[in-house]
Amino acid sequence: MNRILISTFFFLFLNSGFAQNGKLISKRLVDISNTTIWNKISQNNELLPSFEHLKKLDFYSISYESDNQKVKGLLVEPKKDGKYPVVIFNRGGNRDFAQLTIATLIMYTSKLAEQGYIIIGSNYREKDEFGGAEINDVLNLTETVKEIEKADPNSIGMFGWSRGGMMTYLALQKSNKIKTAIVGNGVSDLFDTAKFRPKMETNVFAECIPDYWNNKESELKKRSVIYWADELDKNSSLLILCGTNDKRVNPEQADKIAEKLSEMNYDFELRKFETDHFFSEYKTELNEMVIEWFNKRLKK
Repeated sequence: MNRILISTFFFLFLNSGFAQNGKLISKRLVDISNTTIWNKISQNNELLPSFEHLKKLDFYSISYESDNQKVKGLLVEPKKDGKYPVVIFNRGGNRDFAQLTIATLIMYTSKLAEQGYIIIGSNYREKDEFGGAEINDVLNLTETVKEIEKADPNSIGMFGWSRGGMMTYLALQKSNKIKTAIVGNGVSDLFDTAKFRPKMETNVFAECIPDYWNNKESELKKRSVIYWADELDKNSSLLILCGTNDKRVNPEQADKIAEKLSEMNYDFELRKFETDHFFSEYKTELNEMVIEWFNKRLKK
């Protein structure tokens, strides 16, 4: 009898830790006038006309649980009451470089949020494995949104840029909860990235990926969708955006993954523009494409 009780307690103890994945720990309203981007989007302490839409949105700093760790992130909600589809935004960069900030969400997702979407994103756990265990920090957000009153947890999309594109591909491999996704200048082949930008291998891959030099081939393949495109959720869909003048991610990667997806008859589109990694000359078009895609593929 005691053995049964001990086994039952142990089972419940183990499961209780993982049952908390995605649990919302904190949600704090952020005054954007106190953020670093305020001077760029305002004049005389008033929003510039092109940023008037921000008055319709609330920005929050959040923390949530992921694999028994406290992970920080950000959230954007329309102020108007309602139930809205969710877009998980996956940041680029690594570790402290290019972290998700209010400025990132304003420039890349605020126009989308204004159209009636909840935007949520993670800064990933402190130990960044560049596509390793921290993918769970993305996947667990599908649980976090169940605690967001205005969010519709049955209608989730994803939007990833650069390294965030790699995270988006990984999410589509490991989850069937993402109805549609957008990847902008995303990494799809880390072997190619190592050749295209050798410093990425020495300064990022080798420093972030556990035991990198002893397991290079297997670890890079795990993170490169070009090797397992057939494992992507068949019920989802993809919009791939590519800047042909990108100096950070080889634009040829977009063509190669598109060729692979075409062979599979995957539901996707590739759109290419003569611009850089950040779509500097096409910000308006970028917003329009993102809104159009999610309106068609995610909104009921």
